[in-house]
Amino acid sequence: MSGGRLMSAVVQNARRLPISLNWLGVAPFLIFAVLFLILPTLHIVVGAFRTPEGSLTLVNLQGLAAPNIVNATWISMKLSLLTALLGCVIGLLLAIATTRGGLPSGLRDATLTFAGVASNFAGVPLAFAFIATLGRLGLLTVVLNHWFGFSIYATGFNLISFTGLTLAYLYFQIPLMLLIITPAVDGLKREWREAAESLGASGVQYWRMVALPVLWPSLLGTFALLFANAFGAVATAMALTGSSLSIVPIILFAQIRGDVLQDPHLGYAIAFGMIVITGIANLIYIVLRARAERWQK
Repeated sequence: MSGGRLMSAVVQNARRLPISLNWLGVAPFLIFAVLFLILPTLHIVVGAFRTPEGSLTLVNLQGLAAPNIVNATWISMKLSLLTALLGCVIGLLLAIATTRGGLPSGLRDATLTFAGVASNFAGVPLAFAFIATLGRLGLLTVVLNHWFGFSIYATGFNLISFTGLTLAYLYFQIPLMLLIITPAVDGLKREWREAAESLGASGVQYWRMVALPVLWPSLLGTFALLFANAFGAVATAMALTGSSLSIVPIILFAQIRGDVLQDPHLGYAIAFGMIVITGIANLIYIVLRARAERWQK
């Protein structure tokens, strides 16, 4: 059999394979998603509406109105909104500088590579890195105090606080914004800038009247994603502040860990609330990203 006929026979046999065999490549991912995402989520949702005896109830959701949980939710919302806003602004400026600032291709690639690493560097290692840098005996704290006679803690700064946790969250929020918004900034067509300049528009007017309106869906969508990213973070906050700063993930962790006041079904209700909030934020991101892609085609 010639090579052409052999290839044709292989293609025809491949087409005859059951459709199920074509899904073998994604089967591991689907199995992982079902076991570690879908089933746990369903278990949490069901547990939020059940008593320890197994009957249906709304008492668990009513427990979310407890003062400590309401206060923790408010702190989590403020932290997430602040870090998402700062991450969007700073990340957008970095994306503009990276794509439009005339940087050498090597430096641009290095910046985006570092952003990819930094956006995933969180949890306990990030907390210890900040303690080693900005703690009371941290490297930067000691250098500023010894060489310049300036103590950051004398100004009222405290790493184990809302401000310190905000700085830690910005470490992965800004790179994540940079990674997501860079393709959108790159997608701004050069013809739009030239047309605006031909009509007498300045650089500020171009960004205010042309570029930012085009980027607006991407900015809002990324803001929602950064909000969800910060709202669900727990390891960094737990390692950096412990129980000194009460946010929703830490309260949920306390319920799971089995503290004295442990209430597993209240923990289910807290987790259900977090799923709803982060789910809405991610849905907003998906919808706005789909709208933004129209301008990038």
